[in-house]
Amino acid sequence: MLVAVVGPEGSRGAPYVPFPSQDSLRQVQLAALACARENTSETCNQARKLGDPLMDHPRLPANCKDLIWQMLAKAEPAATNSFSRRQAISDPAERLLLVCRSSEKPGATDTPAAKPAGGGGINFGGGQR
Repeated sequence: MLVAVVGPEGSRGAPYVPFPSQDSLRQVQLAALACARENTSETCNQARKLGDPLMDHPRLPANCKDLIWQMLAKAEPAATNSFSRRQAISDPAERLLLVCRSSEKPGATDTPAAKPAGGGGINFGGGQR
């Protein structure tokens, strides 16, 4: 009985936060790839600026945040843009859109699909009795 009283109250208090769009995740991905490729403070700052807010996003799963964390940890300009540095940023960036997908079903309708008129069965006779 306590659960029935507390359950709905707890769910009403938190506002709905939409899942990040594929476009916003793509912007993070492109910024991280630019940081890996160009190795400049401007591109790496942009990658961190776009990725940081996603670390606190309540709807992103942990494996998605792990990828973002891996990118942000290495998104610093380096003296030499080594292959290992580029790979440390680009590998998680390339997997970002695959791992960070929403599990929600897009626009499910509330009404069931209309059934054809008539009863069940195959209706080989074609007409009414």
